[in-house]
Amino acid sequence: MATLKDIRTRISSIKSTQQVTKAMKMVSAAKLRRAQDAAIQARPYAAKLKEMLGSLSARVDTSLNPLLSAREDVKSLLVVLITSDRGLCGAFNANIIKLASRIVTEEYGDLYRDGKVELLCAGTKGHDYFRKRGFSIEKAYPGVFQNLHFSVAKEIAEYASDRYLKGEVDKVVVVYNEFKSVLAPTLKSEVLLPISPEHEEETGKGSGSDYIYEPSPASIIDVLVPKHLNTQLWGMMLESNAAEHAARMTAMDLATENAKELLRVLNISYNRARQAAITTELSEIVAGADALQSE
Repeated sequence: MATLKDIRTRISSIKSTQQVTKAMKMVSAAKLRRAQDAAIQARPYAAKLKEMLGSLSARVDTSLNPLLSAREDVKSLLVVLITSDRGLCGAFNANIIKLASRIVTEEYGDLYRDGKVELLCAGTKGHDYFRKRGFSIEKAYPGVFQNLHFSVAKEIAEYASDRYLKGEVDKVVVVYNEFKSVLAPTLKSEVLLPISPEHEEETGKGSGSDYIYEPSPASIIDVLVPKHLNTQLWGMMLESNAAEHAARMTAMDLATENAKELLRVLNISYNRARQAAITTELSEIVAGADALQSE
């Protein structure tokens, strides 16, 4: 049975931990607001750029741009995995790593067994997990979310495009957490390359109007495609960053509440042990007094 000193030590330790988790929750809440605003502000531009690309691709031969041309036989795959750099965010990293593992080993199991699946890890947690398990990590960006910048997304998009154009990979898939609500992020797996823009007929936004393009639709597409890739990947990283802070805030809130409940239980145990010690001491005093009187 734990002594009074042991229980007091545990209570003091849990109170200190509770203060830390409460402070981390407040910090994550402040970071979440900024990250959420950045992710939401990036969505309209990315959506409009995708809409423009779809409108143009419906009017030109997409085979003129190799990034818009799907390859019938996928012989190699590049998976871009976006995770966090730090832990203490619940199942945020575990869930996205589990999804990436399933995509690599099950959906593309044949390519994986042939050694034709490569990983590009943005974030420390995903890189550490797959490196320890012997996966082929082509490129890694650990610590990227410590100072998140558009140039990193652009560099990753250019690297994936270059590998695709050279024929070294036939498909690029991005696995990330999309920010939907504070309570639960949405696991997403999207094909980055080849680009499959939605045409106006598919989205229902077509006006039936025709346009005059200068210098030409093909030339405009050549300019829009890299911008589209950079913007889409940047948006995914912003979504993942916001989802991470939301997950950490929720995890720290739960940890604080759990510490509160544990303190309640320990205080009850402490009071019971204290009462038992006092009762024992009183019994010993009474027994000693009775012994003296009997003499």
